[in-house]
Amino acid sequence: MPEYERFGEYQSSQRPGGGAGLVVTFLLIGMGAGALVALLFAPGEGKKTRRVLRRKYEDAVDAFTEWKETAEDMIEKGSDWASSAKDTAKEKVAPFRKAMKR
Repeated sequence: MPEYERFGEYQSSQRPGGGAGLVVTFLLIGMGAGALVALLFAPGEGKKTRRVLRRKYEDAVDAFTEWKETAEDMIEKGSDWASSAKDTAKEKVAPFRKAMKR
C-alpha cells in the first residue's frame, strides 16, 4: 500500500474538532502579545500605567476570590441536597425492601 493511502486513512479516522485546543492556545498567545504591545504604546506615563494595572489586578483577584467562594457555597449546598435526597430515597424505599425480603 502506498504511503499516501495510509496517510489518508489515518487522517479520516481522526475525530472532528481535535484542533480546538490549538485554536484556544493561539488565541491566548495572541491576546498576551496584544496586551504587551498595548502596554508598550500606552499614552500614559509609566507610574500611572503601573498604578492602573495594579488596581485592575487587585480587582481581578477580588472577583476571582468571590467566584471561588460562590462556587464553594454552591458545592456545599449541592452536597447537602444530595445527602438529603439520598436519605429521603432510603426512607421511601425501605418499606418496599422489607416487602421484597418476605
